[in-house]
Amino acid sequence: MLYSFEGFSQPARRSKLSRSRVVVTGIGCVSPLGLDIESTWKSIVEGRSGVAPITLFDATDFKTTFAAEVKGFDAEELLGRRDARRMDRFTHFSVVSTSQALQNAGLEVTDDNRDRIGAIIGTGIGGIGTLFDETLKYAERGPRWVSPFLVPMMLPDISAGQVAIQFGLRGPNMAVVTACASSANAIGEAAEIIRRGHADAMVAGGAEAAIVPIAVGGFNAMDAVSKRNDDPASASRPFDLNRDGFVIGEGAASLILESYEHAQARGANMLAEVLGYAANNDAYHITAPAENGSGAAICMRNALSDAGLDVDSIDYINAHGTSTPLNDKSETAAIKAIFGERAYDVPISSTKSMTGHLLGAAGALESMFCIKAMQDGVLPPTINYETPDPECDLDYVPNEARKAKIECTMTNSFGFGGHNATLIFGLPGANGAGS
Repeated sequence: MLYSFEGFSQPARRSKLSRSRVVVTGIGCVSPLGLDIESTWKSIVEGRSGVAPITLFDATDFKTTFAAEVKGFDAEELLGRRDARRMDRFTHFSVVSTSQALQNAGLEVTDDNRDRIGAIIGTGIGGIGTLFDETLKYAERGPRWVSPFLVPMMLPDISAGQVAIQFGLRGPNMAVVTACASSANAIGEAAEIIRRGHADAMVAGGAEAAIVPIAVGGFNAMDAVSKRNDDPASASRPFDLNRDGFVIGEGAASLILESYEHAQARGANMLAEVLGYAANNDAYHITAPAENGSGAAICMRNALSDAGLDVDSIDYINAHGTSTPLNDKSETAAIKAIFGERAYDVPISSTKSMTGHLLGAAGALESMFCIKAMQDGVLPPTINYETPDPECDLDYVPNEARKAKIECTMTNSFGFGGHNATLIFGLPGANGAGS
């Protein structure tokens, strides 16, 4: 080991009055379980899998022939033919999810406020589909056939840029690229921008569309993805002893964050408050997490400290829970290190068992699930949990959703390169959140 994993203690509690407050007023998503948050959440509560054989390309010769695709999505119908053809699929998803979130928030963008509304959209890979298609065109027909839209369609920042263009947002605008932690970082950093007073409201989220041959082939070469081709719906099985890798998913999720004062002044419906955020790095390996979960544990501890909360305040953890042997074991170890005996009492689930792994968009979608869990008093299940792993021995809400009182949630996101991000959300009126 590179460092000791001892001495973790309860974080010092920060005064809740020491900084400005940030609330969530709108949510929207495009996912493998539905084209909006209502249909997606209904499928989550019912424990449905969004994993099926790949239809976006012929996967016959691949080791893995399934994924969690977004189904029934017509970009030209939703965005118009001209705009749809000048955006990669990941940007299609982001623009649509942002439209939903703005409508859900009742936030009208005008000449009077557009300079104070920004966007941060995270992505792990960006427009890899466009890059792959244009590379094939170059190889087959030469450089003159490469699209002039290749570069602006493939850049990771273009989703945030297109969101700004489509909705007229002239505030802070950027992309976050921290692999599978990208959109969790986007939410956390957007909240910090509001706290600094640089914006009144931010679109924060993530988008990913990496179900393309080169990406699937690359993940197969790493032995990172499941190969349960005989039963795709059961392939994503976080914390189960027989897990054999993650399932690639795609989609987008967008949250509208506002300062408490701004939301209150316009009479907005406050769905949740961003109570805590932390980010760090394992400094251990390019793809594998530290086996003892040390980096993840530090991140969770720091998020609790940022929120001014102790472990007894957390009612539910939406785990990163990828269904890979190392991740699930190390995340379990990290939760035990920070939560102690409380680890055995707090419900934990991985919604990736149903959505697959949306890579850079995962953290934003899972943040929404935390918010919906609090609103509806429902713990999302971890489906396909059949055989307990002795090293993963916590309450993973196996197979069926469960009713519970949930006022404060934590969600973890970890990415290749050692990136870790943790977010803590509270219900308005609970844990000091606005009402």
